[in-house]
Amino acid sequence: MAIPDEATNGKAFSPDMKIGLFIPCYIDMIYPEVGIATLELLERFGLNVGYPLNQTCCGQPMSNSGDEANAAATERLFVENFRGYDCIVGPAGSCVKQVRCHFDTLPQTDDVRHVRQRTYELVEFLHDVLKVDSFPWAEFPHSVAIHNSCSSIRGLAIAKPSEIMGASFDKTEALLSKVKRLVLVPVDRPDDCFGFGGTFCVTDEAVSARMGLDKVHDHLRHGAEYVVSPDMSCLMHQQGVARRAGLDLKYIHVAQVLNAGPF
Repeated sequence: MAIPDEATNGKAFSPDMKIGLFIPCYIDMIYPEVGIATLELLERFGLNVGYPLNQTCCGQPMSNSGDEANAAATERLFVENFRGYDCIVGPAGSCVKQVRCHFDTLPQTDDVRHVRQRTYELVEFLHDVLKVDSFPWAEFPHSVAIHNSCSSIRGLAIAKPSEIMGASFDKTEALLSKVKRLVLVPVDRPDDCFGFGGTFCVTDEAVSARMGLDKVHDHLRHGAEYVVSPDMSCLMHQQGVARRAGLDLKYIHVAQVLNAGPF
């Protein structure tokens, strides 16, 4: 197994490396089962996983609204919590993107650069770093539509965006294809935004809701029973739209499927 040189300073990846588990604040508060599934999944591969108890927010809500001054305190705390780990892994593409791409208003100390370079979204960590080729414990006898977030696609290259020429790829799909009895269903516009956008869903509520409804119907008309994503914040918005419209779709994080629970 290999990890990019910039994330290990030339050292080969080893299961003995210390992995810091980054659980975003909204997952901790609303979807703790996703955090549990992520920890259990990483431990299935024999990894040495630690969880800093003082972690809070990564600063994304403030940063998204242009309030870099108030984002800085949470960003500094994040660095303090995770600077001692060889790799940091989190089950949320938008939060990982915040760390990797938007901690640039902090003084770029050795600790800040260390944390930014070594923070990974769960799917990319499994696909690119561990290079997992099977999940022998996982079985999911349902039809599944994948939702990769805009942040994951365009910030972390988890899948090819439709506006870019080149060979198609989807790391989430590559992992889910290894789950027994899981049926992947295509959708018409897989990389369209569905309207959450953090504060966008508050400032432009009507547009946001309509975008979400369009996405939900795209999944339904292709026969999806479940929508699976590496970003629970995206699923939170879609789930709310579907429930209010009385539509029968279920939403779970990719970590839950790959770990075979908890659901």
